[in-house]
Amino acid sequence: MRIIGGNSRGTKLYTLEGLNTRPTLDRVKESMFNILQNNIKDRIILDLFAGSGAIGLEFISRGAKKAFLCEKEKKAIDIINKNIQKMHVESKVKIAFMDYRKFLETSNDKYDLIFLDPPYETDFISKSTELIIKKNLLNDDGIIIAETDQEERVIKELENIEIEIYDIRKYGRAKLIFMRKG
Repeated sequence: MRIIGGNSRGTKLYTLEGLNTRPTLDRVKESMFNILQNNIKDRIILDLFAGSGAIGLEFISRGAKKAFLCEKEKKAIDIINKNIQKMHVESKVKIAFMDYRKFLETSNDKYDLIFLDPPYETDFISKSTELIIKKNLLNDDGIIIAETDQEERVIKELENIEIEIYDIRKYGRAKLIFMRKG
């Protein structure tokens, strides 16, 4: 896995061993960043299910002001720390070693871009989106991007949340759902 754009382009990142995490494919990542390219500079990012931290660090490489990386697995936190040190971006990244619910319930920050890539078989996209809206954690012009392979189920779960789905992109099994305040 590597950073594909920005100041740190080409930097190889440390990854997690095993099947507990599923990195976002380069073609999905590249497409997402092409879509968002004019919305990244000086923005505040939240990568709620950070894994190795690759998505949040890609945002930093492309000019984001700050990235918050939330992850509940200790091994993943260790990898995130190594990747942050490798990129020399310690001042721009804040790590939260906790469950996503606790993070959202205790956060007082506002985010411009929120990336959600939880385990596919969960309802964490709808649960976290609901908390984000309820706690008003998304800036008015902010965007939530969710990655899933179960688009229909996720869209159904999002129906009663004050969110507008304004774009869906498909990349084989993976789908990106782009949302903003409804």
